[in-house]
Amino acid sequence: MSHKTIMILLDGCCYDTATENLGYLEHLVSIGKGTKLRVLGELPSLSRPMYETLMTGLPVDEHGITNNHLIRCSNQISIFDLCKNYKMTTAASAYHWISELYVRAPFQPLMDRVQLKAVSKIQHGIYYFEDQYPDSHVYSDAEFLRQQFEPDFLLVHPMNIDDAGHKYGSTSSEYHQSVAIENILLSTVLPIWMNAGYQIMVTADHGMNEHHLHGGNSEQQRMVPLYLFSDKFVKGIHTDQCLSELFIAPLLCKMLKMEPAPGMRPLSQMEVQIIDV
Repeated sequence: MSHKTIMILLDGCCYDTATENLGYLEHLVSIGKGTKLRVLGELPSLSRPMYETLMTGLPVDEHGITNNHLIRCSNQISIFDLCKNYKMTTAASAYHWISELYVRAPFQPLMDRVQLKAVSKIQHGIYYFEDQYPDSHVYSDAEFLRQQFEPDFLLVHPMNIDDAGHKYGSTSSEYHQSVAIENILLSTVLPIWMNAGYQIMVTADHGMNEHHLHGGNSEQQRMVPLYLFSDKFVKGIHTDQCLSELFIAPLLCKMLKMEPAPGMRPLSQMEVQIIDV
């Protein structure tokens, strides 16, 4: 069973909008090739704090990345640190805040956009710094990294859903259209990556409300999807209960066959039992 894993982080994607528009992922789950869960995001439901929560398994009061304006590198044990300890290769096609958390800060666009063979937690990275950078390019960058370096863990982080949400709100046609476009992109790359032996995780950092905002404590802002395509999990729809976002990092450890960091929650405490033993 492969340990190689690709995590696709759909920035700003609400659970209900994903269910309505990500038809390819819903198809894979419906025919028994995937696992679907609802995830309740941590607070505050902001991007940079949630990136750190997703990568470390820690709540905001423990990891200290409290808002989007706090620019510094992570000082906690992340998935990237664990991979490095296990001599695994890491890569990221992602927004520049990921570079600031796990490579160096502050991000310098003229120097830091492409960082290959870096001596850092993320060894190979292509980072963008404009929210409207096309998601199609993010996946193209990711495929370049996959082909060139065959990473054990690859983070793919498109931003167009979040960008549409901030411009038009979560109930707008534009927001739904951005998720529908994501569905086409995912249906293009997932068969390639799965045929190459990769496990896939698709989730989001936070949602979006009708006021073009996120950061607070409402279902629209906190409820996000989680799709898993891996033989390590029981297939089917498991959405009767919500899974805490704090379990994403230990689930990644399970997929990558790594021991979780000491601060991560044991998977035995999950609200939904999906581990296929």
